[in-house]
Amino acid sequence: MNPYVLAILLSSLGLGTTLTFASSHWLLAWMGLEINTLAITPLMAQHHHPRAVEATTKYFLTQATAAAMILFASTTNAWATGEWSINDLSNPIASTMFVAALALKIGLAPVHFWMPEVLQGLDLLTGLILSTWQKLAPFALIVQTAQTIDPLLLTLLGATSTLVGGWGGLNQTQLRKILAYSSIAHMGWMIIVVQYAPQLTLIALATYIIMTSATFLTLKMSLATKISTLATTWSKSPVLASTTALVLLSLGGLPPLTGFMPKWMILQELAKQDLPLIATTMALTALISLYFYLRLCYAMTLTVSPNTTNSTTPWRTQTTQVSLPLALFVVSTLGLLPVTPAILMLTA
Repeated sequence: MNPYVLAILLSSLGLGTTLTFASSHWLLAWMGLEINTLAITPLMAQHHHPRAVEATTKYFLTQATAAAMILFASTTNAWATGEWSINDLSNPIASTMFVAALALKIGLAPVHFWMPEVLQGLDLLTGLILSTWQKLAPFALIVQTAQTIDPLLLTLLGATSTLVGGWGGLNQTQLRKILAYSSIAHMGWMIIVVQYAPQLTLIALATYIIMTSATFLTLKMSLATKISTLATTWSKSPVLASTTALVLLSLGGLPPLTGFMPKWMILQELAKQDLPLIATTMALTALISLYFYLRLCYAMTLTVSPNTTNSTTPWRTQTTQVSLPLALFVVSTLGLLPVTPAILMLTA
């Protein structure tokens, strides 16, 4: 892709998200979401592969549907209350429609079906943008309006997403689909606590972005897109393989890695709010997710690669990827748990 075009598209991505962050008017927020969608569409279709074009079309249709629902919800709310302010979402029909639209935008269950299919059709770097940056603007709107939304609806969305995210990833062999289900499960953790402690949602979102970036960049470094390719990583680069295994365990939420921090704090908050049953359900769904991360670690570090792989074995291929972002994300993914008190102090 032409570097000037790429610069325009990436700056438009930044502009769309910033516009949604800064807006207090529904139309401005909607405009920011639309700029975001239109900026990432050419990035998704840049390889001209039928799968990439199919993924782009699916993504565009779902995002356009969600944007239309947001516009309809905001118009309904303005009609009922006479207010276009984001903080004044008092109409129950409008708020339910708005939550459904944002759930579709970020891929929460039960409107998650587009997410694994779209991510599977993209290359790893565009998939990274879709899994991290594209979640920021919708989450800004969710955090702003969380107090006006029905708590039962948010709890149901969160619990369903963690269950579907864990369950759906069990039978997958493609790494991008596994990461898509991982994303759905993490979104569920963030949504379930947003009504009680929005700062915990932001901490969970920040750690999710760090861990997912580390995962995508390590997979890109080892040129792996399916489990059978992971088995060859140990022979090629033992350090990268062991690092990837630790990053995956951090995504699963094992102590003493960074991924344990948001789960621990969210479970603690749910217990404080007298919701022990929901906290137990969330902890059990985290175990289901942990199973498929362990399966990846097992394939990568504890199995010898088969002599006849169907894919081309990238034994000594040189990568052009800059390793500094990878190093920073990996260090953050593995070692932020000890600074939890400091993070809590900053967000209090």
